[in-house]
Amino acid sequence: MLQEGTKAVVVLSGKGGVGKSSVATGIAISLSEEGKKVGILDVDLCGPSVARILGLEGKEVMQSSEGWIPVQTDGENPLSVMSVSFLLASRDNAVVWRGPKKNAMIKQFFTDVVWGKLDYLIIDTPPGTSDEQLSCIEYLKETNFLNGAVLVTTPQSVSLVDVRKEISFCRKLEVPILGMVENMSGFQCPCCGEVTDIFSRGGGEKLAIEMGMKFLGRIPIELKWSEMEDRGKMTIQGEERKAVMLPFKQVIHGIASA
Repeated sequence: MLQEGTKAVVVLSGKGGVGKSSVATGIAISLSEEGKKVGILDVDLCGPSVARILGLEGKEVMQSSEGWIPVQTDGENPLSVMSVSFLLASRDNAVVWRGPKKNAMIKQFFTDVVWGKLDYLIIDTPPGTSDEQLSCIEYLKETNFLNGAVLVTTPQSVSLVDVRKEISFCRKLEVPILGMVENMSGFQCPCCGEVTDIFSRGGGEKLAIEMGMKFLGRIPIELKWSEMEDRGKMTIQGEERKAVMLPFKQVIHGIASA
């Protein structure tokens, strides 16, 4: 169960393929590097990816008398991680559940997991507006843990059209929007560090201004970041990781000040 003082941040996107899970994971890691106690919950029940990004595939949650014990990452200030993937016999197993079973599972993630004392719980959701998002938000609002939502988009117009629907979703449910992140905002050269625009640039920031919300920052396509995700070594230490985490510092400072 969540303890008093936990700030739950729901990470949303209007469509798939914008790197929402990567952004959610990056936010969680950056907050932990600032000394915060952080949990990350993957409620994308049909397509969980947080465990893979963090190199935790194959891990299992432990059952205690108080509930499930979340999986811990390595490092000085580890993340507490919970995902349906820890409960499946194989990574290839499909989750074929209707709404009521999904809702029950998500409620269990909040009530039956021993989260301990957290400063932040980052929640990665599936794209769009579905049962998973509704279940999360309803529970967090009822229990006063909801800090707000972070919206993730890419610079292309098709992504911006879909994220408008996510903004409408949040406003209808009276969810505070902490801000917007423009992901895949240019390609960062691994040799010189210069960022070259591949798609259009600044669409996320323009939309944030138009809709009267905070723009949290741009995250470029970074080769080392992608390689670490593919290898499942997001938790490695060293200067290389510090460099790829820099864009997230602006994002988390914007979240903290929202």
